[in-house]
Amino acid sequence: MLQPLTISKIELFKLSIPLIEPFTTSLGTDTDAENVLVKIFTKEGIIGIGECSPYMPINGESQDTCYIVGQYFAKALIGKNPLDIEACIQLMDRIIYANSSIKSAFDIALYDIASQHAGLPLYQFIGGENNKTLVTDYTVSVGEPEQMAKDALKIKNQGYPAIKVKLGKNGPTDVARIKAIRAAVGNEIPIRIDANQGWKVKEAIETLNALAVYDIQHCEEPIARWKFMKLPKVKKHSPIPIMADECCGDEHDAEKLIALNACQYFNIKLGKSGGIYKGLKIVRLAEAAGIHLQVGAMLESRIAMTAFAHFALCSPMIEHYDFDTALMFKEDPVTGGIQYKANGVITITETPGLGATIEDAWLQKMEKVTLQ
Repeated sequence: MLQPLTISKIELFKLSIPLIEPFTTSLGTDTDAENVLVKIFTKEGIIGIGECSPYMPINGESQDTCYIVGQYFAKALIGKNPLDIEACIQLMDRIIYANSSIKSAFDIALYDIASQHAGLPLYQFIGGENNKTLVTDYTVSVGEPEQMAKDALKIKNQGYPAIKVKLGKNGPTDVARIKAIRAAVGNEIPIRIDANQGWKVKEAIETLNALAVYDIQHCEEPIARWKFMKLPKVKKHSPIPIMADECCGDEHDAEKLIALNACQYFNIKLGKSGGIYKGLKIVRLAEAAGIHLQVGAMLESRIAMTAFAHFALCSPMIEHYDFDTALMFKEDPVTGGIQYKANGVITITETPGLGATIEDAWLQKMEKVTLQ
């Protein structure tokens, strides 16, 4: 039994970083990453760091709400044992329903502390193995077909192994978008699509069938998340495998989708699940049901992206990695953590915990609150 630690202080920061260019999906356009950083201090000297990237159309949170709700969590967690992760998660769940994004930032910081204390890199602490190559795809924003084709060709020429394409803005136009992209990049490179809930049920089935000739690897969230009862129908009539994203938040959502036989893939995002603790529950359910997995991201920096990469090593069923958004930042405030190499390859360190932090110069210019 590990000797308990004691949380002595928690700091929350507003981490705002402009993107190189606007990022557009069927849900809207982003020009900045508006994130929240959490640092948990212990009396014993171990410090854990976590981050979330709230997105109002998906998890109903903003940077401001996370900053406020995070203070409720911080007040409650002072004096608690960060190694008892389950108890800390249950405490946050009792304080407020949902708010999965800010919960994930605290969850990551707790796992950072626990894995440092155990002297293990995070992936090993959660039972994973560093036995596969993590390679991210790169995403094309939705727009005019000609521009999307140019963007896709640029991604191919940069050596990424797969192209992810944002769709969901009118089925026939989406088909024209993919037609233009496939003509530009050829037939060898995989294309993955994400409708971000943009299609009606009939439109989704028609569009997916029209897209089949373009050799699409899978389609994320074709219809509205609240229409998940119709997802089995879409899956049945689609020649393209279906990946649940927005409708698969936590392990309870995963159970429902498995019972419905609604999809072939889950896209796990820690900002939807509430963090690693509940993300691991989804993985175990998926393994038992034969559901294949992707680990995805919102607009996190390399702090949270490092946690995602470690998490992605926890199961052989995790076979796709969507970790490109940190590459879209104008500046990178992170030291340590994962590194992006040529052709989309991501490497992790064997440092205990996350092995990542934010530069002090960045911390000093961020809005901050301290609770102790």
